[in-house]
Amino acid sequence: MLEPWRNGKVIRIENETPSTRRFWIEIPEISNFEFESGQFVTLDLPIHEQKNKRWRSYSIASAPNGTNVFELVIVLLEGGLGTTYLFNKVSVGTEILLRGPQGKFTMPNPLDKDLFLICTGTGIAPFRSMLTHIHNKGIEHKNVHLVFGCRHFEDGLYIKELKELEANSNNIFFHPCYSREAEVPAGTHKGYVHPVYEALCDHGKTPANFYLCGWKSMVDEAKQRILAMGYDKKAIHLELYG
Repeated sequence: MLEPWRNGKVIRIENETPSTRRFWIEIPEISNFEFESGQFVTLDLPIHEQKNKRWRSYSIASAPNGTNVFELVIVLLEGGLGTTYLFNKVSVGTEILLRGPQGKFTMPNPLDKDLFLICTGTGIAPFRSMLTHIHNKGIEHKNVHLVFGCRHFEDGLYIKELKELEANSNNIFFHPCYSREAEVPAGTHKGYVHPVYEALCDHGKTPANFYLCGWKSMVDEAKQRILAMGYDKKAIHLELYG
C-alpha cells in the first residue's frame, strides 16, 4: 500500500561538495516519519504539467531517529530538471509535496553474513543510513564493508563522519576509492571499487550479501564480477541511480 502524499518543509540546506547538497525535510503533520534504512521518498516538483514527469525519487540518507525530519543528499545533474529546481529554487522554508517511505532495498535480517555495501556518488545515501542505524541501535552483525567510489577527493561524501563511525564501531569498515587521483593517503584506495571488494571477500570464499547502489555501469560490472566469483544471484541486491 502506497503512503499518502504529504507536505514537507525544507528546514536546512548545506553544501557537501561543489556539486552536491544535503537537504533536511520536516513533515509537520506527523510526529515520527517511520522508515527502514535503504528506502526512498518521491518528491512532486513543479517542473512539468504531467504528474509522472514531476516525480523524482531519492534515497533517504539519514537513519530512522523517531522524529519527523529526514535527510536527502542530491547531486546537481547537468540539464536535469529536478535537480536544477532543487538547487536554484528551493531554500529554507520551501514546501515540497512528497510521498514515502517506499522501496525494498533494505538490510537483510539477521545480519548473519558479511555485508558488502558497494556504491558510487550519491549512491552512498542508503548505506550511510544503514551503517548509522546499525551503530546507533547496536545491531548484531558480521563484518560490514562500505566500498565507496568517486573521482576526486572533493567529490567525497560523508568522509569524515564515516571514518569516525568506523573508528567507533566493531566490524564496520569504510573503504573510499578515488579513480582520478594520482596519489591517495593511507586507508584509502586508488582506482575503482571492484578490486577492493573482490580482495575483501577473498574472491568468493567468504559467505556474503552484496548491496549495489550507483550508476548503472558500476552496478552492472559489479553484478557480473560477483557472479563470476561464484556467488548466487540471490545474494545481490541492486538500486540504480541515473
